[in-house]
Amino acid sequence: MNTLEEIFAENSLQTEYFKRYCQYVQKLLSEIDVASIKKIVDCFLEARSNNKTIYFAGNGGSASTASHFAQDMGEVGRKTQGKGFRTQSIADNTSALTAISNDYSYTDVFSLQIQYSFDSGDVLVVISASGNSPNVIKAVELAKERGGRTVALVGFDGGRLAQICDHVVHIKSKKGEYGPVEDIHLILNHMIVSYLMMELKKEN
Repeated sequence: MNTLEEIFAENSLQTEYFKRYCQYVQKLLSEIDVASIKKIVDCFLEARSNNKTIYFAGNGGSASTASHFAQDMGEVGRKTQGKGFRTQSIADNTSALTAISNDYSYTDVFSLQIQYSFDSGDVLVVISASGNSPNVIKAVELAKERGGRTVALVGFDGGRLAQICDHVVHIKSKKGEYGPVEDIHLILNHMIVSYLMMELKKEN
């Protein structure tokens, strides 16, 4: 039984469940290693300084967060009227996703998209609650082979991604708690981008 099931079993009253859900997300947030977030911000700033591209990937709800993150990061330069970030979500191209899945394998949907574009110094951000999605793991392996930096936002026990990525923010939850983990991954997006926005405004 995961935490959400336990909360519901203890009190299925709607308002109490909603309150306890919020409290659980707050608990998970309070346990994050903020030093790991700083390392990711520094990694992004280094990529910006060196004119490198930051790629984002994920499946399902994490694909939505990858797209959201890439868009928000891409807006920083425009909104600060300064040098921005080069970003691309490789979870967005329907033609590429379906063609690669059909002609090769779904395991290849991300790695084949960056096969000829990922350069040394580029950054790959992968978002996965389980940390074990084969397609993001394969993309990370390619990025590391090319001399890139890898960032993972994960949940549950961290999975394989927590072991192989350079920088990791781990939401330590019970397995199967996708909602709270994905909630916090999106909060991390907004946390990081809002900081970068204000930090880079100081340059102008």
